[in-house]
Amino acid sequence: MISREKPTLLLNSLRLFMAILLGVALSGSHPTRAAAQASDTPAWLQDHVGVAEGQIAPVVLARARALYRHKTGLGAIRNPCYMAMDATRPSTARDGTPGGRFYIICEARKSFRAVSSGHGNGRNLPRADFSNGRQCAKHFSNAEGSKLTAGGSYVTAETRTSFKGYFQDAGRRSPFYRTFLLFDGEGETDNARERAIGGHPAVFLKWQCRFRNPESPHADAEGYVPYGDLVNYTGGRSNGCTTWSPSASDEILALVEGNPTTLYIYPESRDIDAVSDAVKAGKSVSRAGLYWDMACLEAIGSPRFWPKSTLRPIIDEWRRSLPAQPPLQLPICDRG
Repeated sequence: MISREKPTLLLNSLRLFMAILLGVALSGSHPTRAAAQASDTPAWLQDHVGVAEGQIAPVVLARARALYRHKTGLGAIRNPCYMAMDATRPSTARDGTPGGRFYIICEARKSFRAVSSGHGNGRNLPRADFSNGRQCAKHFSNAEGSKLTAGGSYVTAETRTSFKGYFQDAGRRSPFYRTFLLFDGEGETDNARERAIGGHPAVFLKWQCRFRNPESPHADAEGYVPYGDLVNYTGGRSNGCTTWSPSASDEILALVEGNPTTLYIYPESRDIDAVSDAVKAGKSVSRAGLYWDMACLEAIGSPRFWPKSTLRPIIDEWRRSLPAQPPLQLPICDRG
């Protein structure tokens, strides 16, 4: 009698073998070590490994697991979960909904979730255009003021909640607060604090006017507070931070509050440079043992990493050229 489990076991074995090959090619570590790490990936997690929508690419998972294991081995992390992001993927899925390219993985709980996340929008300055479209990221940087995503290793830090203004909620004006989760980076991302890089809900308050509310603890010296429309840009671009939907933000913030964990963001500068070199040489990225989401690579042509040593002087020069602006003074709201 032929066992019904054999086809499933064969399929899982093939998936694991392909993951090992791709992970070894992309990990940048010793082949034996990379293969050993891939081989101990639990079977339930292997089903989530791949390049299809909702899956995590082998290299992204391998590096995220390596970072998490390193930090837990040092005793710096006790959180049962870790996180990763693949910034090469498109922001929108084929069905038009925000694409899942940010991953929350809890191996002890056998839990895997892919949620949406924004990539940095960049800038278009007179001396350099490093702006990104909404769907795919072409430009990356670790320069302060670049508004770009920087791939690499991070550890979540403390949260800060700030008042943004009032908005209309269920027929009344209510205060809007947004919580910001700070990241501490390492290596190329060690200036995450300087750049104010972290994660927060993809929601902001678009100011329109101000109204008098002297009882509010947030009123200015004249008793006024800002008022505006709440804008949800889930799946859109950010100013360089990692952004999530409000519901995903609630889950993530609850997960890491007082219990830090690791976050690995792909791609790093070495990956970007390698893919760029392969494209310029007319080579197949996948055949060269490299990884980039193919739909986005076709859309952007070739990615580019702008090191802070290159981009920061350009940004500083642009800032110095800006004329002095008077302080922002919102008009008074028509009603109140």
